Amino acid sequence: MDVLAIENLNVTFRTDEGIKHAVRDVSFTLNNEKLAIVGESGSGKSTVGKAILRLNPPSTLVTADALRFGETDLLACNEKAIRAIRGQHISMIMQDPKFSLNPVMTVGEQIAEALSVHRRISKREARLAALEMLKEVSIADPEHVYGQYPHEISGGMGQRIMIAMMVIPEPDIIIADEPTSALDVSVQQDVLNILTRLIEKKNISLIFISHDLNLVKKFCDHVLVMYGGRVVESIRADALSNASHPYTRGLMESLPSLRHRRDVLPVMTRDQNWLTQDYTP
Repeated sequence: MDVLAIENLNVTFRTDEGIKHAVRDVSFTLNNEKLAIVGESGSGKSTVGKAILRLNPPSTLVTADALRFGETDLLACNEKAIRAIRGQHISMIMQDPKFSLNPVMTVGEQIAEALSVHRRISKREARLAALEMLKEVSIADPEHVYGQYPHEISGGMGQRIMIAMMVIPEPDIIIADEPTSALDVSVQQDVLNILTRLIEKKNISLIFISHDLNLVKKFCDHVLVMYGGRVVESIRADALSNASHPYTRGLMESLPSLRHRRDVLPVMTRDQNWLTQDYTP
């Protein structure tokens, strides 16, 4: 059975200018794998991730023929039921820890809380589990970092803290929304290595939202390419260089290369038909 199954997901926002369609007829299944959702800013990839956990604002209307986590219909869940799923079964790593971590709680307390809110354990047990989790994300001095506040840690360490918070309840799925976009390349690779090791160790499925095609080609198993709220191509990550859709090819060709000098980078061309019609090579 699929861990997550989505059929014809649509997300619209009510605005002063009228209804805005952010996601159109998105369908995919997630098994025990690392699935990437890629596209330009505004393509709807983050909106899909938030719709799964019902984290969009109140002005949002989410509809789908199916939105199932295992045998659970996520659209039919009341607020109490969806809160029980968030964190315990499906976690989400946000893009920037500066805006996601609580500034008035130590990072250790936040990791411990992420576990204790879902399990009946003592404060001491939660603290010990949080310290162990800090070791798991390669924090050199867990005792010291446990007592630090978010403003006292670097961006790379903050992202490790976010990973620790999302992994410690041992969910079935993690949705990572551009978790490395604000990090240096060397730190980025360290964070990805930590994330890979933990999800493989704990058998967690991953939805990795990104705009970095070079990264997902190496890191993920399968890729969904989004344009204007639609999935225009579904392809194995190791086959991205042979993509058939002109939008995917345009994204790949626009990547600069240190090995092959080009006088001019290609200009991305777009077709309005991609918003409503399936592409046929």
